[in-house]
Amino acid sequence: MESLNSGSQSKISQGDSMTIAISGTNGITLDGQFNSASSMGFKNRIINGAMVIDQRNAGASGTATGYNIDRWVFGATLTTKGTWQQNAGSVTPPTGFKNYLGFTSNSAYTPSTSDVFSFYQVIEGFNCADLMWGTANAQTVTVSFWVRSSLTGTFGGALSNTTRSNPFSYTISSANTWEQKTVTVTGDTSGTWNSTNGQGIFLFLTFGAGSTYQGTAGTWVTADYRTVTGAVNTVGTSGATFYITGVQLEKGSTATSFDYRPYGTELALCQRYFEKSFDVGTAVAQNSGTYNGTAVASSPGQLSGMTFGDTRYKVNKRNAATVTFYNPVAANAFARDQNGGVNCTATSAWMAGESAFGISASTGAGSGVTNRIAVHWSADSEL
Repeated sequence: MESLNSGSQSKISQGDSMTIAISGTNGITLDGQFNSASSMGFKNRIINGAMVIDQRNAGASGTATGYNIDRWVFGATLTTKGTWQQNAGSVTPPTGFKNYLGFTSNSAYTPSTSDVFSFYQVIEGFNCADLMWGTANAQTVTVSFWVRSSLTGTFGGALSNTTRSNPFSYTISSANTWEQKTVTVTGDTSGTWNSTNGQGIFLFLTFGAGSTYQGTAGTWVTADYRTVTGAVNTVGTSGATFYITGVQLEKGSTATSFDYRPYGTELALCQRYFEKSFDVGTAVAQNSGTYNGTAVASSPGQLSGMTFGDTRYKVNKRNAATVTFYNPVAANAFARDQNGGVNCTATSAWMAGESAFGISASTGAGSGVTNRIAVHWSADSEL
């Protein structure tokens, strides 16, 4: 331990590990717990690791593969074997957290050779370029998370680019109890790892898989492994549960405290990949029953073509987004004449880029001049 008073100096090097204590009489005291390599800036490369943001579903459950809560994907070869949901089962999260992502099995299913069931996140290349994977200077990372399951035993996950992978294992000791897990993985010195706006590192937390996706823990291999051989299959027990929160991936060989970011910051990080016109607490859907946040324009009259002004995103997208439209009060993807109570006959995006897009529509019979035309939208730029 070293104490710094006004007459002494000490240099902290990149990668040093220590804590800083400030005393009114003795100055600053340093010991071996501060991780300078991961405690400044964007420490946690996982976005929405505390499972707080759910723009698409606003807490509703689902079974479909793809994005559920923001930045998290339900990857499954079969969508009939369970249900995912933010705060599934209304279980109390671990201390310090408000939300979690959960899966509940609805059958007793034995995965076939090529089956896999996972929650995963893809880290953008720009956000992990400094790890220098694929080079001789590849950096070690540590993954930490809270997990709760109705089953006990050896579970697994993996870091991967789907061509190169390193499976890891961890043990759940007590059923229906939150446990924090930590896994340290040496960086991959081989393979090709994206360092721009494409798919960088996949983090898989897997709860069921056949042999095709199972491998030996702790070794980088040229294969698409997503868990370890012999891991527990949650989908094998009807009613079994698997919950996660507080997921963090950071540079270095030591797990540090979870990197809480302000809600607005976390939302903006998510909006780089997905943004919507709906209020945060309103699920994305046709016929939502609300005009709040819609893009609007003035009608030129019935059976006429029209364009809206540019709709600018709150956050620039990773690349040119795919724009989808939602009628506020009808089950179709057309804009709506709010005053006339009629639908447009067509609605489409044009000149969609990273910062904005335009909207064109054809007004329907009964649309009056200067009537308010409105439409909800979402913009998807996911990895």
